[in-house]
Amino acid sequence: MVKVFVYGTLRKGESNHHLLKNAVRIAEQCWTNGALFDTGYGYPALGLDPQAKVFGELYEVTAEELFRLDRLEGYVEGGTNNLYERVEQLVYTDKGAVTAYLYYAGGPDLLVKRIPNGDWKEYRLIARKTGSVLYFAYGSCMDDRRFRKDGVGHYFQEMLGKGVLENYTVRFSRKSSVDGRGRADIVEEGGVVEGKVYNIPIRALREYLYRREGAPFAYRPTFVTVGLNGKEVEALTFVVTDKQEEMAPPEWYKEEIIRGAVGFVSEAYFTKIKLHMETLETVIGGQV
Repeated sequence: MVKVFVYGTLRKGESNHHLLKNAVRIAEQCWTNGALFDTGYGYPALGLDPQAKVFGELYEVTAEELFRLDRLEGYVEGGTNNLYERVEQLVYTDKGAVTAYLYYAGGPDLLVKRIPNGDWKEYRLIARKTGSVLYFAYGSCMDDRRFRKDGVGHYFQEMLGKGVLENYTVRFSRKSSVDGRGRADIVEEGGVVEGKVYNIPIRALREYLYRREGAPFAYRPTFVTVGLNGKEVEALTFVVTDKQEEMAPPEWYKEEIIRGAVGFVSEAYFTKIKLHMETLETVIGGQV
C-alpha cells in the first residue's frame, strides 16, 4: 500500500473518482506545495512553486490501483514523453505531514491558466455564474441574526436540516486580528461536528460569505461530506487557513454559536460545544 495525493478529477465527486472507489481515504483536508493550473481540457495540472499551496485529498492505494492511476495520468516509469510525472512529496494534513505520490505536469503545455486559490473544485464552482451549492455552517453562521442584519437573509432561506460531519472536531484555532480572541474552525482529527445545511445560490459566496470569512486568507472554502436526513451529501464550508493553538472566543461570538445551536443540534452536542468554550475561557482565557 502507498499513499497518493489527488487534486483534480480523482477527488471525491469528480469524474475519475471511481478509480479510487475502493481506496482508503486518509485525509479529506490536506495540501502540498505547488501551483495549480487549468489545462483547458477539463482537468488541472500541477506545476512547481515552493511558496504556494495546492489542496486535495490523500488516499492509500494498492499496487493495482496505482497502476490504474499511472495509466490515467499518462505516466510510464522511465518514460521520456510522459503526460504527467509521478513523484514523492510532503503532504500536510491536520494530523501532520506524510510523504505521498502525486502527479506533476510532464511539460509546460499543460500549465495554461493558474488557479489562484489552489483548489480545483472551488475554482470550478465559482466559475459557474448561476446555480446553487450546499453550505455547511458549524460556528457563528448557525445563527441567522447577522444574516438579517447584513441584509443577506434572503440567501439563507432554504435550510435543509441538521448536518452531521464525522471525523472532525470544532476548535477555536483562528486568532482574530480585531480582538486577539479565537474563532471557530473544524479540524480533521476525529470526533463529530453538527451544524446547519443550507442550499444557497453560488452568488451568495461571492457577494457575502467569502468577505465575511476573509477567504481565502483567514478561512478557505473547502468541501466536506456530511450526513443529512439519512443521506450523505457534499457541502461547501470554511476552515481556518493557518491553524494556531486554541484561543477562547469573545462573549458575543459564543452567544452567536449558542443561539444558532440551541434547539437544533443534539442535546449531547450542544452540551459538549458549550462546555468546550467555557473550558477555553477558564484555562486560557486570561492569556488572550
